[in-house]
Amino acid sequence: MKAPAFSIWSSFDIDLSPEDMVLELEKRGMTVCELSDEHASALLQREGDPEEIGKAFGTFAAKHGVRFPQGHLWLFVRLCDKTQDAVGILTNWIKLFSGIGIRNAVLHCDGHSFPEGTEQETILASNAAVLKKLAPIAEQYGVRICLENLIHNFNDAETLLDLISRVGSSAFGICLDTGHLNIKHPGTQEQFILTAGDKLHAIHIADNEGKSDQHMMPFGKGTVDFASVMKGLSEIGYGDLFNYEIPGERHAPLSVRRAKTEFLKNVTEYLFSLI
Repeated sequence: MKAPAFSIWSSFDIDLSPEDMVLELEKRGMTVCELSDEHASALLQREGDPEEIGKAFGTFAAKHGVRFPQGHLWLFVRLCDKTQDAVGILTNWIKLFSGIGIRNAVLHCDGHSFPEGTEQETILASNAAVLKKLAPIAEQYGVRICLENLIHNFNDAETLLDLISRVGSSAFGICLDTGHLNIKHPGTQEQFILTAGDKLHAIHIADNEGKSDQHMMPFGKGTVDFASVMKGLSEIGYGDLFNYEIPGERHAPLSVRRAKTEFLKNVTEYLFSLI
């Protein structure tokens, strides 16, 4: 298995503008990154067509040797909330991502917009109905929407595959969040990956102690079994971005974040030595 490209979610540098974040990645010798929803939101606040804004930012990044194959769609969108125009909102995000060159866009499904006690079937059907409306837009702009496993809902690969099947579009895949899985279904990293199979196109590598979403680097006090993660990725031949989502590590001066980046490069080299 060829090692996928090393990446850290751009929210690691949340205090920097999108352009300054790119310049910082260049200084660190990083060539790929997942665009965070905070940096994407900053871009969408600019005047103009979202796709053209994306193209301008993508061109700037390319001049500095940086690409964004993966991005995170708006964290606060609620697909099934009748007070939000989720399809309209996400259409602009998809246009932005397409302009930047983002191929895989991570999305949280909606388990929040329902009264307590709502049956799972109702939640699944409601999400599928909205995602069906998004499907032709994603297909048009060449963006794959990767549904992320969450903690309270949509927390296993089988449910995400069911949802994708209901939508019936090749423009959907899965994002594994190792931290979320460690909280809800500890010890099942390899199983999740094998079940997701060729639908797995995005990863959030994060560690925690199994109780809350701490978003830590591996090999601290967390309990994620990263050996099983690597075994699963090897077995399915995963080739998309190897991305760390670690906002729990970003509350540090820039010089310290640079040192953490070097540590993570060594961690990644070690992880890939296991397979």
